[in-house]
Amino acid sequence: MAVWDDPDVDLLYEINGLAESAPTWADRTMEYVGEYGIVFALVLLGFAAWWRVTRRAPSGDEAVAGFAGLVWTPLAAALALLVNIPIRNFVERPRPFVDHKGLEVLIEGKDDYSFVSDHSTLAMALAVGIFMVHRRYGLVGILLAVAAGLSRVYMGVHYPTDVIGGLALGTAVSLLLAPGAMWLLTPVVRAVADAPRLGGLVWAASARRAAGAGAERVSEGRGAGAEGRDSPGAGRQPRRRSPRDDRDLAA
Repeated sequence: MAVWDDPDVDLLYEINGLAESAPTWADRTMEYVGEYGIVFALVLLGFAAWWRVTRRAPSGDEAVAGFAGLVWTPLAAALALLVNIPIRNFVERPRPFVDHKGLEVLIEGKDDYSFVSDHSTLAMALAVGIFMVHRRYGLVGILLAVAAGLSRVYMGVHYPTDVIGGLALGTAVSLLLAPGAMWLLTPVVRAVADAPRLGGLVWAASARRAAGAGAERVSEGRGAGAEGRDSPGAGRQPRRRSPRDDRDLAA
């Protein structure tokens, strides 16, 4: 392998070179995992965090904060991708296989600019959003985001610095804009939590309490009805006076 003056290009050939010696099934697996699988795994991780927050939160305020953070997570990812559009158009960095020959390119049709990596940006924005809600799941998500970035270099469609830039962009958008986003989202989530039919989406304990209160009211209503039926004279119609009764009184 040729010696490159640019360490970015050198690392690109080192990582992508693994695809040349890997079996075909491994390359196909990396292709699908890197293109779709890791992002799908992060979405599942977000749902797992939601399940934990709604059922394990010790108070309604913590449940509201956690749910608002999970709502912010996909919004942050979408916003980070939007921010990347002008960055790509400003830098105008071609894909690595355009300027460097001999790369093992596993995905065809990538003709847009390279810096920064959309997949890395999306994955890290999702991972950091999950991390702010649930630390353990978030750490798993960050590892997945790094794996997503490495897979883009492995497939020959990004430079390592494209991946680093994407990871940094996703982190920055999720963290720096989170306070303002939480300030806007928390009242909305709190209103959803107070809604009788939707509160369980935010905090499962609120739904259980509402169900218990409803059952208690129904039980009280049934008890009052039973007490009314058991009282003396309950359900009896007054006896009508007959003409014979009037004659007896007159006598």
